[in-house]
Amino acid sequence: MGDATVRKLFKNDAVIGATQYYPSNEPLIGAAYPSSVYSRNATLPVLFQPLKIRSVEFKNRIWVSPMCQYSSDNGHATDWHLVHLGGFATRGAGAIIVEATGVVPEGRISPEDAGLWQDSQIAPLKRIVDFVHAQGGLIGVQLAHAGRKASTYAPWVQNRRNADKSVPRNDVAGVEENGWPDYVVGPSDIPFNDVYPKPKPLTKEGIENVVNAFAAATERCKKVGFDFIEVHGAHGYLISSFVSPLSNKRTDEYGGSLENRIRLAVEVAKRIRSVWGEEKPLFWRLSAVDWAEGPEKDEATDEWKQWGIEQSTVLAGELQKVGVDLIDVSSGGNWNAQKITIGPGYQVPFAEHIKQAIPSLLIGTVGLITDPQQAEGYLKDGKADTIILARELLRHVDWPLYAAQTLGVAVKPADQYERAWSRLLHD
Repeated sequence: MGDATVRKLFKNDAVIGATQYYPSNEPLIGAAYPSSVYSRNATLPVLFQPLKIRSVEFKNRIWVSPMCQYSSDNGHATDWHLVHLGGFATRGAGAIIVEATGVVPEGRISPEDAGLWQDSQIAPLKRIVDFVHAQGGLIGVQLAHAGRKASTYAPWVQNRRNADKSVPRNDVAGVEENGWPDYVVGPSDIPFNDVYPKPKPLTKEGIENVVNAFAAATERCKKVGFDFIEVHGAHGYLISSFVSPLSNKRTDEYGGSLENRIRLAVEVAKRIRSVWGEEKPLFWRLSAVDWAEGPEKDEATDEWKQWGIEQSTVLAGELQKVGVDLIDVSSGGNWNAQKITIGPGYQVPFAEHIKQAIPSLLIGTVGLITDPQQAEGYLKDGKADTIILARELLRHVDWPLYAAQTLGVAVKPADQYERAWSRLLHD
């Protein structure tokens, strides 16, 4: 008898180490093929160039902004979050940031917001993280404290209440509506507006407890397996309200001067970095301006009148010193009478300002970015290092693949969806 013919095998290989069977994608979903496979990838748009931060390499620069879903069960993630966040992983986003996640129960925006204040909240999040990792994705969480904007209704509940003319306007979820209006805190006793809770000024012990809560939540992040952490220091929530002279009227070491108003922010960042370690990235979401009328500073008196880009740049530099790797630059949310001029990329100039002032600091930009050429232009011009999308990804979850098609890049769709994106793979 002659030599037996060796049969070459072709198997639908599984992701190694996953808890369930998932097909293995090579390269990763949303990553560009090497130019040896597709010659058109010899020069990649910046949007699809990898970005390494500490030990973590992001496969592209299209990131998912944290977006509240108002769908948690006493702070615990549900299958809604698995489907919502998992969908971004299967469509090739370079990074996914879980919604604002309260470090204490009273730090949630609404009663149905996510939380990481107790150990039982670890497992539901770990299930999501494991799924994202099995699809080759990276996922982090935005740790948050809502401060004086806590205990409010989910948007669609608020809309129903506003439509009911038999009740007075009120944004506060009461105790019978699972709210906590008597436990809302802030730097001072200034409410966000006349239908929001009146906050209790945090004592120094209360401030210490907040810092400790961020540290404890960071320990839980390690157990969940998150790839990075972002701190919510924007939009008028607790840390944001401390930095602005419009909402912080304290007379102790946490109020008054710029150094004092940013003290809490720096303390939180420093403490998280000490617990998180040096291996993984730490990001910070920043509101660059309050959008209040008038100048940021009274030049005649040298007094800061509102929060603005000059103070934001100082804060960004101080955060970098204590271990923050990237600033996610947004704006507004702290001043109820804000007047915002909205248009495509309207927040990019703030990102650009900080990037030019501190070139060594990574910057993410947001704000009505919907077109791939638009996004690529911001990166190519050095205005930011990443594009962080929110509503556009809710409307168009396949945006990373659409962007690749528009920019002429051959990227890997998920095996299961490849037939729908065959034009991505024609050289």
